[in-house]
Amino acid sequence: QVQLTESGGGLVQPGGSLTLSCAASGSILGINVMTWYRQVPGKQREMVARHFKDGIYNYPDSVKGRFTIFRDNAKNTVYLQMNSLKPEDTAVYYCAATEKLIATLPHEYEYWGQGTQVTVSS
Repeated sequence: QVQLTESGGGLVQPGGSLTLSCAASGSILGINVMTWYRQVPGKQREMVARHFKDGIYNYPDSVKGRFTIFRDNAKNTVYLQMNSLKPEDTAVYYCAATEKLIATLPHEYEYWGQGTQVTVSS
């Protein structure tokens, strides 16, 4: 069983940067896919960064070039570096993990964090 805890959210001005952390309570060596999602009220959860254990990354066009996901197995932590933030990046950000080899939809992930709020505003 893996428990995920996000941190690092907060208020940032447009153009600023934040790094979110997702710490796992246990080893993530058995985790094959780790993904950051975000959600705003009234909208579906949106994938913003996905990392496969074999080193493949996925980013939607909305964040490509601005967001970077990276994983530190020694610290059992996955990070989301967010640069050039825009007001439309405002959302609750969640990390998710699965032992499955492939997962593209939220319901396919076994493990979720509680979320951390990111607000981009001047």
